[in-house]
Amino acid sequence: MNTQPTLTKDGEDTGTAGAPQSSDGLKAGLKNRHLSMIAIGGVIGAGLFVGSGSGIAAAGPAILLSYALVGAMVVFVMRMLGEMAAARPSSGSFSAYADRALGRWAGFSIGWLYWFFWVVVLAVEATAGAKILESWVPAVPQWGWALIVMVVLTATNLGSVASYGEFEFWFAGIKVVAIGAFVVIGLLAVFGVLPGSGNPGAGFAHLTDSGGFFPMGAGAVLTGVLMVVFSFMGSEIVTLAAGESENPQKAVTKATNSVIWRIGVFYLGSIFVVLTLLPWNDKSIVEKGSYVAALDSIGIAHAGQIMNVIVLTAVLSCLNSGLYTASRMAFSLGQRGDAPKAFAKVNKRGVPTAAILGSVVFGFAAVFFNYKWPDTVFAFLLNSSGAVALFVWLVICVTQLKMRGIILRETPEKLVVRMWLFPYLTWATIVMIVGVLGYMVYDGGSNRDQVVLSLLVAALVIAISLVRQRLGRAGRADGTPEVSELR
Repeated sequence: MNTQPTLTKDGEDTGTAGAPQSSDGLKAGLKNRHLSMIAIGGVIGAGLFVGSGSGIAAAGPAILLSYALVGAMVVFVMRMLGEMAAARPSSGSFSAYADRALGRWAGFSIGWLYWFFWVVVLAVEATAGAKILESWVPAVPQWGWALIVMVVLTATNLGSVASYGEFEFWFAGIKVVAIGAFVVIGLLAVFGVLPGSGNPGAGFAHLTDSGGFFPMGAGAVLTGVLMVVFSFMGSEIVTLAAGESENPQKAVTKATNSVIWRIGVFYLGSIFVVLTLLPWNDKSIVEKGSYVAALDSIGIAHAGQIMNVIVLTAVLSCLNSGLYTASRMAFSLGQRGDAPKAFAKVNKRGVPTAAILGSVVFGFAAVFFNYKWPDTVFAFLLNSSGAVALFVWLVICVTQLKMRGIILRETPEKLVVRMWLFPYLTWATIVMIVGVLGYMVYDGGSNRDQVVLSLLVAALVIAISLVRQRLGRAGRADGTPEVSELR
């Protein structure tokens, strides 16, 4: 049974029987506390816990500038996305906005590329989680744990959007509490007021006492940018989830306004603590991981196991959100006629079952490739999706340049979140993102492979979208309009 509501010209829900429903047929099952924690936890991925040590080793204390630069870029992108999402809440988020502002080809292309990015992430995170679980319970093989984790979180997403929100609330809550506690305990040790601290040498001097603030040269800041940028991916998830909340406009506004302090505390704050507890060139930062090394330095017992629990939580959170995000993007593509129609159908609980299962199938396939052909097939998938998130941010910027005029023309009263210094800061962000992509090519190695392969995949998807669009026009001899024209 098709439970999608009838939409007015302005996209308002004329109503269907049952629980509150969003404008695109999904049930508004996410509560304010769910959205708040999704917004807070969305910027904290496993990459922050696992990959920060390599960034510190590459740039020294100057890695703080790398985090600050990428953080500023994310803040600007989120502000632009928040402007559009508050005015036009949609499960398709930036893909739906690109469809409207730039054309069908743009919405189709960025939607499928983003979906592709997340189904590959599912395989990466499932494998990372399985490695931790296998170390605790070796009787179950790694592939068995990956299967268990995927099945459990699939069942969670199939239950209802509220069950996804509840799981994510607790996953994100653990991450937030863990980093908050780390920052507080670390600062107490730095100021010498932590009882029993075993690190009397901790202090601000570590920021300059081992070769200065730029021990690897100022250029290392850009190298650091490439190493930390991917740990920020996922901050845009809250704008997709807002479409299934009772008050999307309020949720998006709150999430957008809080992104600055979230990045400041969780990223800059925690890395700052690591750098003041230990010299940047301490070998344990890379060998153990930056957070474990920092906790060990102040005598926190079982720091490694504590961090494994937190990393596993971050992995499960990323898996949970990745499956949700991929399925909602598939749902939105189905609604616009850019994916199988089955993806656009929801069950009586307002859950897009086919979109979830379709995403899971490709996620399982990617997990299989990771175990069977990790250095060939899966390496290709990983590299060809590696730069997609940067493409998404770039499309958000370009889309916002046009959507501002559309919103002002059609529904000016809904422009409650505005991008600062428009359009100058939007253009500056575009230059920053293009600069990062350009430096990835210049840097060479795996970074260049990611950009080149991602560009090739993007070109293929765009070509498919243009061919579909041309065939669609040729096939409409009877004058039947396209889905995007029915607005």
